[in-house]
Formats: sequence, C-alpha cells, structure tokens
Amino acid sequence: MDIVCLGEMLIDMFPSELGQRLAEVSAFHPKPGGAPANVAVAAARLGAESAFVGKVGDDAFGHHLIEVLRAEGVDTSGMRLDREARTTMAFIAQPDEDTSEFVFYRNPGADMRLRPDELDRGMLGQTKAFHFGSISLIAEPSCSATLEALKEARVGGALISFDVNYRPTLWEAPAAARERIEETIPLADVIKVNEVELALLTAVSGLGKGGASDTPSPGRLAGALSALDRGSQSLLSMGPRLCVVTLGREGSYFSTRQGGGHVPGFQVETVDATGCGDAFVAGLLWQLVGHGVWREPLDVVAVGTALRYANAVGALTSLTRGVIPALPTAAQVATFLSSQT
Repeated sequence: MDIVCLGEMLIDMFPSELGQRLAEVSAFHPKPGGAPANVAVAAARLGAESAFVGKVGDDAFGHHLIEVLRAEGVDTSGMRLDREARTTMAFIAQPDEDTSEFVFYRNPGADMRLRPDELDRGMLGQTKAFHFGSISLIAEPSCSATLEALKEARVGGALISFDVNYRPTLWEAPAAARERIEETIPLADVIKVNEVELALLTAVSGLGKGGASDTPSPGRLAGALSALDRGSQSLLSMGPRLCVVTLGREGSYFSTRQGGGHVPGFQVETVDATGCGDAFVAGLLWQLVGHGVWREPLDVVAVGTALRYANAVGALTSLTRGVIPALPTAAQVATFLSSQT
C-alpha cells in the first residue's frame, strides 16, 4: 500500500447557493467528504494505491460513503460500521468562492467511535505513508485508535503525515486544541498547516489569514516570509523532518533541516476552494513516497518540485464545485503543468 489515511469520512451538506452565511442558506445538497477520505481519493486519482481507515454509521449515508470510496479504487477493508451512532454530517456555507463556514453534527458521530481493536494492523504495518488529521484526536476512542495506528505504521517504516486541519467549533477551546496537537507533532515526519494554524501553534506574529481568499500580493508575502520561516522552524524543532505551510493562491512554503523556501502557486479562476488542501496533501505525499523524494537527507530542490506538483493538484481542484468530483487525475495534472511557463 502506498498511502493509508485514517480519520473522519462524513456527509458534507453543501449550500445550494454562494454568497450566504449558514443561517441564510435556503437548501443543502449531500456530498461525500471528510479530509482524510478526500486525501485517499485524491491519491488514488493520481495513481497511488490508497486505503481509508475509519468508521461510519450503519445507515444509508454510511453505506453510500463506502461505495463512493470503492468506486474510486480506494481500499475500504479498514472501514467499520457502527450500529449505535449515525454517520457524521457537516453543514457548509460559502459566503464567497474562497471561504467556507462549517457546523458539524456529531454527538457523537460514528467517526468518533473507531476503537484500537478495530484496526487492520497488517495493512498499517505495510504502508509507505500514513496520513491523519487532528479531528480524530479530539475524543475517545478515536484518539487512541489514531495513535495506535500511527505506532503500527511507524514500526513498519512508514512516513507519518499530520494535517493539523484545525476546526475551532469542534474543540472546547483553542488551548485544548493546541495542547493535543503539540503532543502529536513529535510523532510526525511531515506536518502540514495553514497560516492560521501556524500562528495558533507558534504565536509568531506577521502571518496572514491563512486562507485561499488571500489576494496574491508580493509585498504581503515578502513581509510574511520571515514569520513563515520562524514559525515553521519552531514546528521542525518539535521533531518533524518537513513542515509545509499552505498559502492559498500564493502557493506554499516549506522548511526542512536542509533548507526550504516559497513555492509559488498557480493563478486560476477559483470556483470552490473546499478540499484544495486535501488535494494538495495527496499530491505531496504521492510525490514523496511514490517518486522517491522521501530520502535521507531530504533534497531541497526535489521537495520544492514536489510542492509545485501539490500546488497544481490543489489549484485544479478549485476549478469545480465540490471536493471528490473536482479532484484531478495524474494526466490532468501533467497537462496543466506542461502548460505553465
């Protein structure tokens, strides 16, 4: 297995129209979602052998989500059904094409109830990369299951990838999120954050909003580079070998012990930025483990090239509304990159 993703798979309730806040949306349309599941599908579209580990309700939505993954070629042998809790739902509003608001319905949701004894340890011990996010760390037993899965994958020699994916409404307080995330960072090889998350974890000043809605501005970016470097170096000091900061339309920034820098983004007409970060992660992981970039010591030029590829995967995802329908194939990414100067 190339990439195993663990965490939440849920139903995203997308708004019927843009330009409205959550309370103003007139109708919602159910779509498959969940950041780790999106990464698994995106990786499969790019040519990786991927699997998803998680729990959904033994209900119509849960069975639908499993079939969606299977149709995309994602291994679902690590998925479990829960008869006592429903599949989690997330209602989304999009005040504009670059901004999303979320409210989650999980009290508890099935994804929170994955137990350590339900893990497929054989698959975890044989994967090249293991990816997870912070949402599965919020509550038990999913937190213990996540950490146990991470341990199994690490023993097998896997690259460990951690997307902070901070959702404030799911945590009791920012301090609780910060504490749990900081406890987990030393266990990861790769950590991915946006500017807001970097500021939350490092208290570095001079960072931007951290969203795709940031308007590309050489002046703004030049002023933020020093802060990006300080913040990412702070996270590296906790243990990871690679820290990546996504910058929306401005691309991404990375730091390793060998060096780092800014990798410019691609200017496209964004329709919907939801899921672009997940697509980016899939592109990066596939470059790292599928194309020989993940070696000791890390080659800064090769990592920069991998991030350019990941930027392209994210940019192409923004061209279509929804997440899974928007995820590009390897051929589409290659065609797009060949058209760029």
